[in-house]
Amino acid sequence: MAVNLKDPIYKDEKAARDHLEALRWPDGAYCPRCGGFEVKKLGGKAADLGQYNCRDCRKKFTVTVGTLFERSHIPLTTWLMAFQLMSSSKKGMSAHQLHRMLGVTYKTAWFMAHRIREAMAPAKGSQEPMGGKGKVVEADETYHGKTKEIRTQSVDGRVKYKAKGRGGANKRTIIALVERGGSARTFHVAHATFAKVEQIVSENVDRESRLHTDESRLYAKSKVPTMVAEHESVRHTADEYVRGDVYSNSAENYFSVFKRGMKGVYQHCSEKHLHRYLAEFDFRYSNRSKVGVEDTERANRALQGIAGKRLTYRRTSEAVL
Repeated sequence: MAVNLKDPIYKDEKAARDHLEALRWPDGAYCPRCGGFEVKKLGGKAADLGQYNCRDCRKKFTVTVGTLFERSHIPLTTWLMAFQLMSSSKKGMSAHQLHRMLGVTYKTAWFMAHRIREAMAPAKGSQEPMGGKGKVVEADETYHGKTKEIRTQSVDGRVKYKAKGRGGANKRTIIALVERGGSARTFHVAHATFAKVEQIVSENVDRESRLHTDESRLYAKSKVPTMVAEHESVRHTADEYVRGDVYSNSAENYFSVFKRGMKGVYQHCSEKHLHRYLAEFDFRYSNRSKVGVEDTERANRALQGIAGKRLTYRRTSEAVL
């Protein structure tokens, strides 16, 4: 579905606020401070600001209280357009591009982009295990971007350090789980070890799932095969990429889009912010057109993730993995 740029939510502040209220409060407004439903919308000038009064805690609030938008001086119309742009761009949208298109400063655009990524990230503990009986989950790992420290590792999980090397040498390690025809979850880890892979699979994959990987010993020689109903792999070193319905192409396709976006759009990403970019690509993949989610609905789903999250500029700038 094409984006209707003539939609009043991108031009009229009241329309933008009404749209946000409908997404956040589908069953009616409630106080984000005390959770009370005895609320009344104020009139006069307060109505133009979308203010409500809570009869329980006797405090005023708007739809932005308790969200990523709280205390933001950026118009809601600009916020909604930024969400639409980042949700619709398959390989992402740089802060410089947002800066040019939205007419805000580069610093503001950079901070807006990180807030949007925070909204796209799932709330802690909200995700159900991937897969299920008869379903396939693909697992794979990749290495992207240089680390500050010189490091690499052997396949048995023992960490070694050296100046040069292939694979994960001196690079950031990313592990991906992709449910075939469904969602994706990625994890930035210091080192891809047996213990870390076992932990990720145990916490995120349903035990009745079928797990497909390549021939990496991280899966074949660890406890991972005992954590799922069935583990099958293909041998890329022997030019075997598909055997029946066994393959890890979905995970590799995810990494392809991710790397093209990181190299072609974002170009640079510090390691301390990598988890935010992964959340962005996870969100767009898990809410892609192929699973029935088009651009406008994808933006609305991202907007539904603004509640209960605060991200200040200081927290963003000083984020530590």
